[in-house]
Amino acid sequence: MTTKFFTFEQIHIEVARNASDDFNLFHDKHKWLQIMHNPFKGPIVLGYQLNTLIEDQMRLYREARNENKIISENKLRFSNYQITFVNALKPATPFQLEIKKTLIKTIPQLTLGNRVSIKSKGKTILLGFKKETQTPLFLAGTNFSNLPNLNVIPDKTIIPGTEFFLKRKFLNNGNVKNFLSGSLVEQSDYFDELTHTANYPEVFPCSLASGALLEKAQLENHDFKRNPMVYTSHEISVDREYLSRLKNDDKLYILVKQHPESSSNTLNQTDIMLRTYDCFGLLHNHDVLFRVRMNLVPLEEILKSLGDKK
Repeated sequence: MTTKFFTFEQIHIEVARNASDDFNLFHDKHKWLQIMHNPFKGPIVLGYQLNTLIEDQMRLYREARNENKIISENKLRFSNYQITFVNALKPATPFQLEIKKTLIKTIPQLTLGNRVSIKSKGKTILLGFKKETQTPLFLAGTNFSNLPNLNVIPDKTIIPGTEFFLKRKFLNNGNVKNFLSGSLVEQSDYFDELTHTANYPEVFPCSLASGALLEKAQLENHDFKRNPMVYTSHEISVDREYLSRLKNDDKLYILVKQHPESSSNTLNQTDIMLRTYDCFGLLHNHDVLFRVRMNLVPLEEILKSLGDKK
C-alpha cells in the first residue's frame, strides 16, 4: 500500500471549476451560503478534482512498478474508475490518498485493479477502485450506430428519436492544464510545448459531463438553491486509444440520459431514491471516448435520513 498526503486550497477549486464550466453552488466561495440547509459550512472540492488526483497517482504507481507493460501486452485498452463519495472535502483540509496493492484477475476478463481511498481527519471521503480492462466495465452495451449527424443538432437539446440531451464542447489545452493544476497534478507531465507533447488525461473530458448535467437542470428550471443535489458515485470507463488521439479544438459531443427515479434504485441502506444519469463522450464518427454513470441524491433527503437515525 502507498499513502500520500495533500491539501487543496480554495484557489485550486476556483481554477478547476472554471476550467470545466462547473457552476455548482457547492464549490462557489460566495454562493455556497445561498444553498438551503447547507451542512458543509463552506465550499467543497469537486468530485472530478479528486478523480483526477487519483488518476495521476495511479499513473505514477503503475510506472514505478512497470505495470504499463502488462497493460500494453494484454491490450487493456480501457481505464475504469468506480468511486463512492462518503463525505465532502473542504479546502485547507489535509487528506491522505491510499492505493492498495495491485491485484490481477482473469475472470470474467483480465483485470488489473487497485482499491483506492481518500481520508481526512479520521473520516472517509471516498472509496473506490481503479481497474484496467480490455472492454469497458460500465455502459458497454449502448449502441450509437443509429444516431443522426450530431453537427446539425442544436446544442443543449434532445437528440430527435432518442432520450439523449446533447451538450457540445470544444477541447482546449489551456483548460486541461488548468484543471490538472487545480487537481494538484503537475501539468508538465502531460503538456510540454517545447517538446510538442500534449497527452490528455483520462478524467478531464469526463468532468465536462458534470457541467452538461448542470446545464440540463438549468433548462428544466431546477432550483439549485432550494433543492441542491450531491453526487454519491461515479462509474467511469475511458477508451485510452481514442484518448491518445485528442488534440486542441477537437469537438466533444456529450450525451446525457436521465433514468426515472425508482424504489429499486436507492442509496445504500436507505430508502432515498437515486437520480441516475448515463453520460457518453462521443468524438468524430460517434467513437465513444468515455462512458460515465453518475448518481445523485437531494441533499435534503440525506439530511433527513441522518436526522432520522439520531
